Amino acid sequence: MSLPQFFLDEQVLADEVQEQFPLALSRDDAKHAKVLRLDPGEHIAVVDAASDYFECEIKSFDGVTPIVAISGHLDGKPLAAHVCLVQGLAKGDKMETVIRHATELGVSEFIPFAASRSIMKIDAKKAASKTERWQAIAKSAAMQSGQTHLAHVHQPMKLAQLKEVLATFDAVLVCWEEAPGTALLRDALRPASLNATVDRLARIAVVVGPEGGLAQEEVDAILACNAHASMVSLGSSILRTETAGIVAPALVLYEMGGMGAGERA
Repeated sequence: MSLPQFFLDEQVLADEVQEQFPLALSRDDAKHAKVLRLDPGEHIAVVDAASDYFECEIKSFDGVTPIVAISGHLDGKPLAAHVCLVQGLAKGDKMETVIRHATELGVSEFIPFAASRSIMKIDAKKAASKTERWQAIAKSAAMQSGQTHLAHVHQPMKLAQLKEVLATFDAVLVCWEEAPGTALLRDALRPASLNATVDRLARIAVVVGPEGGLAQEEVDAILACNAHASMVSLGSSILRTETAGIVAPALVLYEMGGMGAGERA
């Protein structure tokens, strides 16, 4: 049975000098611990501010703050690749759905893309609060799914800023319904696979358009910003944006050895 898991924003457990010490949970996480009805003697998993991973035993509580002792150092789950999902802004709760489920899969980074055909429009005043909400969803999904790496959610970007960011990736995959069926995802990943080493994860960006899809000029601009950018097809079915935003990174992670692919004979 997996342990309840928590992320720490500032506390580094290796710096603690006392055998028992308070765990600096955020207010929301402290509430979550209370909802779980954790008792002294129970064990939890903790990813601290240094991204170090520990098993801790709850010794007591100071109000809602758990007092813990470190039981052991845990090995974090290795990532198959650093996958960044560039998701066209979508209406309603679709962005939340994509961020939640893609985090569960192991996506490391999210860039909401203010595409020309995005129905959702976010002004500068709302961008910060929306991003804070999405980041909280990513954290909750990571805690629920046992991910030991917390995905980072950027504030929404327009095309000019997005091109600058995508220029640094090992591969950029543009999921486009007009891509030819021969534009295979596996082929587009070859440059990233070649650049990956034991000490360095391949950095792969996956671009998914909003409800109305990507405009031709957006596809052209993204393909031109990185020598290893390619159009890819996700098959003959026309997928909803929230479906593509989950399926595409899952396929990338699988091809890079994640999602159980490393267990293949």
